[in-house]
Amino acid sequence: MTRVTSGAILLIAFLVLGLTVSDTTPTIDRFAADALGGGWQQTIGDITFVVSAVLGPVLPVALGLALLVGAVLAHRRGDVARRGLLLRAVVLLAVCRTVSLVKPLFARDRPREYPDFSFPSGHVVSVASVAFTLVVLCAWLAARRVRAVLWWSIAAVVVAALCRMILDVHWLTDVLGATLGVVGLGLLTATGLKLLPARPQGVKSPV
Repeated sequence: MTRVTSGAILLIAFLVLGLTVSDTTPTIDRFAADALGGGWQQTIGDITFVVSAVLGPVLPVALGLALLVGAVLAHRRGDVARRGLLLRAVVLLAVCRTVSLVKPLFARDRPREYPDFSFPSGHVVSVASVAFTLVVLCAWLAARRVRAVLWWSIAAVVVAALCRMILDVHWLTDVLGATLGVVGLGLLTATGLKLLPARPQGVKSPV
C-alpha cells in the first residue's frame, strides 16, 4: 500500500468517524469517560492541566519557530539543502495543524461544559503534528534514531490524549480522530513535499 493510499484511507476514516459521532455518543466514549473523566476538579486534574498546557498548541508554535530559525542559519551557511528541508518541514507542520480547524464541520459537544467544539481534539492534533514532523525530520537527519523518536512521539500523543480525557473535555473518539486526521494528512502532505521517502544523503546529518 502506498503512502498516498494510506493517507487517503486514514483521512476518510477521520471524516467518517467525525460524522458518525457528531450527533451521537458511542458506548466506548461513555465507557472511557466514566473510567477516566470526572477527576478534573481533583488533584489529578491540576496535574493533567499543567501537562496539557505543555502538550498542546504551544508545541507546534515552538517547533515552527525553531525550524524557521534553523532555516535562516542554514541559509547563512549556504546550506541550501538543509534550508529547503527545514522550510518544507514548517509547511508540513502547519498543514497537519489545520486538522483541528474542521471542528465546526462536526459541531460535537464536549463531555462537560467547555468552550469550542469537541471533535477532533486540538491538543492532540498539536502534539501529533509535532510528532509526525519530528519523525520525518529524523528520517532525514538522524535515520538511526527514527525508532526512538517514533516511540517517544507515540508516548507524547498518548499522554496528551489521556490528559484531555481525564480533564473531561474530550471523548475517546475525539483524540483518536485527531490522530487519524494528522497522520493521514501528514502522509499526503509529506509525500507531496517530497519529504517521503526520506533521502538523507541529500542533507548532511549533524550527528
